[in-house]
Formats: sequence, structure tokens, C-alpha cells
Amino acid sequence: MSTVYRGFDTTLERQIAVKVMHRDVAEQSEQLERFRREARAVAQLSFPYIVGVIDAGEDNGTPYIVLEFVEGETLKETIRRNGRLSPSEAVAYAIEIARALGYAHDRGIVHRDVKPQNVLVDVEGAAKVTDFGIARSLDQEGLTADGRVLGTTDYVSPEQALGHPVTGQSDLYSLGIVLFEMLTGDVPFKGDNQVAVAMKHVREEIPDVQVRRPEISTALATVVDRATAKDLSERYLDAEAMIAELEDVLVVEAARSGQATGEATAVIRTLPPKTRGRIPLRLRHSVAFFLVLAAVAVGVLALLGVFATDNTTRGTGVTKSSPPVAGLVSDSLASDAAHDFDPPPGDGAEHSDETPFVLDRDPNTTWSTETYTDKAMPKPGVGIYLDAKPGVEARSMRIKTTTPGWNGKVYVAKTGPPKDLAGWGTPVGSITSAKSTTNVPLDTAGNTYRYYLLWIEKLPPGGERVEISELELFVPRTTRR
Repeated sequence: MSTVYRGFDTTLERQIAVKVMHRDVAEQSEQLERFRREARAVAQLSFPYIVGVIDAGEDNGTPYIVLEFVEGETLKETIRRNGRLSPSEAVAYAIEIARALGYAHDRGIVHRDVKPQNVLVDVEGAAKVTDFGIARSLDQEGLTADGRVLGTTDYVSPEQALGHPVTGQSDLYSLGIVLFEMLTGDVPFKGDNQVAVAMKHVREEIPDVQVRRPEISTALATVVDRATAKDLSERYLDAEAMIAELEDVLVVEAARSGQATGEATAVIRTLPPKTRGRIPLRLRHSVAFFLVLAAVAVGVLALLGVFATDNTTRGTGVTKSSPPVAGLVSDSLASDAAHDFDPPPGDGAEHSDETPFVLDRDPNTTWSTETYTDKAMPKPGVGIYLDAKPGVEARSMRIKTTTPGWNGKVYVAKTGPPKDLAGWGTPVGSITSAKSTTNVPLDTAGNTYRYYLLWIEKLPPGGERVEISELELFVPRTTRR
């Protein structure tokens, strides 16, 4: 229904793509409205894994859409060139596509034509979903007549082939077929015509992916099976569920192969800290990182001879970082001293499995709040506290965050820990628009406290969560444990 041209934006001096609707098609009101609907749909979507729309309009009755130009090739061309992709790279592309679909679904848009021809792979290897030409808003009546099948039948979902209502789960089925093709180098069904192929999607189970690719893990084969389940109750309910399992599988495949290449390396860096932490260290960092690490190790070995007598610290140990105030030193805390705090009306848990990350001295691991899509917490706040058993006189708390700009307070307690915020009394410190590293003076009046609570009250501007990478308490040198 259209031709795409490479163009040049003379104002911003950049290459662009211009999709121009064929004149004879533009005379058909249904096709014209579908083309306009594509422009409206994509204009709502601004996401790293979706080709962005720049402008749309009509010139002498010919509609056009101006799109981001992506230098590279389609995923279909990538598969044809390679035959099949490594399991970790196939999973990495599936994660990026699923993230794009999930973003669109959250905004009420289902793609309805997910296939490798509609995924562009840029020169850096990242996937971008394009061609929402038959996309339809989930909250609107579409123009397509009941029973009419839209989409490429090699990837069509059973319900779409039967003319039934199409939802985000239909896109996930098509993504499951794309994943199958990335792993095996071919689509699961062949037929004499498109209708024959479509009916196989309705009536036949897809071939066992492990038979065609024996080296892939059972976990990956399970994802393919669940994504392509014909029964909607057995298929992934939403993209978020599929993404979570794909991320776990990426860890499995990277660890099994002992290497991560291509786009898998980039996607690994975007995994949640807890998931990324299960990947062997050598797969998470570059060669340059290990050269630096080796140099640091040599230096540490040399320093051990100098500081050999100072070897009695416990838990996190005492850091050599500069104290916020002269006369203070970093307190040594047990490795399990951090705990999440989510009192009513919260549900009582806030990523409790991530709390050790604030004490592991690794800036790449973080504890985070839940993600709040409305850009505001639907409760007074949430926090994380340190158990400085049996108690310390902390004068300062150092906070390192990867999401600066949030507001919060610091509370203390001698016993407990308190079950609600009121039990913590009055705050002893305050944070306004937190920086990447913030030193918070604590007004403890020379008293010893066991529990120190960082309470987060307001998300950063435009942010959906807060991430804390490190927490430290600083105490007078004379009281260091």
C-alpha cells in the first residue's frame, strides 16, 4: 500500500525515511484511514526499540509519514544471512521486540503483523519494531470487517487466522514464531498457499524446537512453547511475563555457552540487577574492565602488606572513601544488614531480594523501589533500613543512587525495627533532589541507634522508581567498631 523512500531533512540535516501511500490506494477510503491510523498510532510511541514517527501529512492528496531512518537491515535479512542465530542473540532480540510490544500494548496499541521483516536491526545491532500499518487501538472499533485476516500467515496467531478478536497475546504468539525462526533458521509451517499455512497455525502444534536445535536449553524451548500456545489461557498473558522469562533464559544460555556475543552483550547490561548478577562476571564486563581489575588487584596485594595488621573488620569492612566530615569513618555493617520497609498501605515488601546490593560495594548493583507507571507513588513512601547491631552513633549517611532527583528523609530507632513510620519518630536527616552521591548529616545528638531508615517520599521528576546502589553510615573515629 506504500513505498518508502530515503530522504534528507534539510533543517536538522539528518537522513529520514518517508513512507508515501500509493495514489490508487489512497483513493480507497478504508486503506486511507488505515494509513492515517498508522501515523496516529506510531506518533504515540516513543521508545528505543520502536522506529519513531517524525511527521505526517498529505501533499496534493497523497498521504505520507516521515519516520526515523534506521541504517541496517531487517531481522529477516539477518536470519537469511546467518542461517540461524546463536541462542543468546536470538533471546536478546526477542527481549527487545517484546519490550517494544509491551510498551505499545500498555498504550492500547496491538501491532497485528509481528514478523522479522518488520524488525529493523541497526548498525549497532539493536532491534527496532516498525510498520504499524495494520495496528489497531485496543479501545476502538477497527475498520476491518469481521472475519477478515490481516497479517502475514507465516506468523499469524490462531485467533487472528480465524477472524477472532486480536489482542496483545496475538502479538506474543507471532513473536514466539519469530523466536522459533531465529533459532532454527526457518518458519515452523509450510503450505501450498497462505490459507493452508494459516490453518496449520490453527490446527497443528509447532514442531519441537529442541529437535531442530538440540543444543538450546529446556528453559528456552519452554518459552517458545508457551508463547505459541493455541490456548490463550496457556499463552503468556502479557509482554511483561514473557520478558521476565526471556531475561532468565538469557542468563541460562549465556552461562551454558560461556560467551555472550552481538546484541546479547548489550541486552545483558539492561537486565535487572538481580538477574544480571547470576551471569558469570566475565560475561558482564569487557576485556578492558578485567585489565583494570588486574591492575587494581596488584595494587591491593601491595597494600595488604602495609595494612596487614588492620584485618579485624567484619561484614562490609571499613572503606577508604573520603568521609563527609573530618574525624568520621565508614562503619562496618554485616552483609545482611539491609532490609526493605514498606508499611501499610504498602504490601509489606519492596524488592527484599535486592537489599544486599546496597552493601556489596558494587555500583553496578542496585536495590530499587517498585515501578510506578503513573510517575507518583500511590502511598506516603517506601524505604530501606540498616541494622547497625548492637548500635552506633552515626553522624552521616552516604547515599549513592542511579536515579537522582528524588526526595526523602532519614529516621532512626533504638529498638524494633518499628512496624510503621510513626514508630520511627521524627526525622534526623532530609534529602531534597538527591544527587548521584549525597551525604546526609544526621542529627542524632550523640545518641546510639541500632536502626537507620532511608525513607523515600517522592520519585525523581519524570521517573517511575528510585534505585539505590550504595548506603554507608559514618561514625566518629573514636567509636569505630
